[in-house]
Amino acid sequence: MVVKIRLARLGCRNHPFYRVVVTDSKTTRDGKQLEVLGFYNPVAGKDDDKRMSLKLERIKYWLSVGAKPSEPVEHLLFRAGLGQSHQFPVAALNGHILNQDQPTIAADHNGISPEAIFSIALQV
Repeated sequence: MVVKIRLARLGCRNHPFYRVVVTDSKTTRDGKQLEVLGFYNPVAGKDDDKRMSLKLERIKYWLSVGAKPSEPVEHLLFRAGLGQSHQFPVAALNGHILNQDQPTIAADHNGISPEAIFSIALQV
């Protein structure tokens, strides 16, 4: 049995509310759950305490026994300080998460590679 940590949708139309649940990967989105690990309310304000609540000890347990988080849950875990940052590259200057099409710091600058800039600096 493959266990996943994912979101189950609650709430009414245009006012979503999600529970973070552990469930078998073959069940439906709102089907039978093994355990409820918290909630996420995207409608609440960004600084509101009622926006997200997670049981971090239970999430660590389920991750240790092999449960795989879905991409939205992985993003929530990263924001809570529990996820891996290799999935979401972070800008060095401001700490914001970069999109895949945004360049990183090591990318080419004005068409010149960092190795070429380094070799020119060594020649001077």
